[in-house]
Amino acid sequence: MNRKFFTVWVFFIVNLRRLFRDRLALFFTFLFPLIFLFVFGSLNSGSKSVSLSVAIINESHSKFAAQFVKQSESSSQKLLKVDKDVKTFKDANEKMGRGELDATIELPPSFGEVNNASIYPSGQAIVHYTQNNEQAAQTLVSVLQAQFQSINTKLVKSDTPFTVISKQNNERSLSAFDYTFTGLLGFSILGAGIFGPMNVFPELKKMGILRRLHTTPLRVWQYFLANMFGNAVTGLMSIAVMFVVAMTVFHLKVVGNYFELALFLAFGIIVILGIGLALGGWAKNERQAAPLGNIIVFPMMFLSGTFFPRFLMPHWLQGITTFMPLTPIIDGARLIATEGKSLLDLGPQLGVMAVWLVIVYAIAFRVFRWE
Repeated sequence: MNRKFFTVWVFFIVNLRRLFRDRLALFFTFLFPLIFLFVFGSLNSGSKSVSLSVAIINESHSKFAAQFVKQSESSSQKLLKVDKDVKTFKDANEKMGRGELDATIELPPSFGEVNNASIYPSGQAIVHYTQNNEQAAQTLVSVLQAQFQSINTKLVKSDTPFTVISKQNNERSLSAFDYTFTGLLGFSILGAGIFGPMNVFPELKKMGILRRLHTTPLRVWQYFLANMFGNAVTGLMSIAVMFVVAMTVFHLKVVGNYFELALFLAFGIIVILGIGLALGGWAKNERQAAPLGNIIVFPMMFLSGTFFPRFLMPHWLQGITTFMPLTPIIDGARLIATEGKSLLDLGPQLGVMAVWLVIVYAIAFRVFRWE
């Protein structure tokens, strides 16, 4: 093996050993991303059915009203969660004010009665809600209208000129968590690529280790290359743990090729690592590195699609965030994982990443200080 690259290999092993001896580094590399995985996994992998907490105030004595209340209570696990303990408007208003109920359904005294002009029962239910629960009330009105429409069809026969049917397509069915997961991968890459060097380099300078290394034949490019390989390996290990947990606990589905996804993520880690090397190599101590690191990390964390999709942003902001270092990494990983794209289809993302690779490492070599 070439002597220069043997030196790179030695420092690669040293960096790995340092990581696995540092409990704090292990926490932020492996456990911290898992915390966000469980939080967002729990938010996005729940039941998709509509569930509303309501109370029913039945002021009618008709048989139809009694049947309607009984049916609503029996279907509470599927559609409506009826609070059977609420009997008066006073109790209902108190619970709506505390947010324990989404709305209250009032069945007036005439609800379900058969009037003189018809031979079938009729009536109008009233949905009571607070200002904070307007959206839930609108959903409840739509649900009740659908139920009453079904009842009306049985009571009054009429022709229906226009109808609608459903037809299942052959596309893969992915959950909201499957799309969110790639954003969490971006968060993990931020931790592996930036926080590691940003915290380690100032500490090594403080201990005088980098100053002693500077007196040896070690070159900056060798030291950087060893860090690149070390952080790429540990980052992929962290991501692998996230994949195992996501598949086991949240039933993650990946459409694309795992090998291509791993190569793309490794490249992404190396790109982001350049930012960490620049910050850590320039800073003399943690007080210099931390503020500048936060200024760089937090915009990428919240504007690159890490925690919520970028299409929710204004169009002008989407255009700007497209060229942030982390954005093409998350977008490319999402295209591979959820749409089955190959590396050949990711020309725009790889192009932006390549430009940033040149920029950040040029800066890192320029500002690096051994002490």
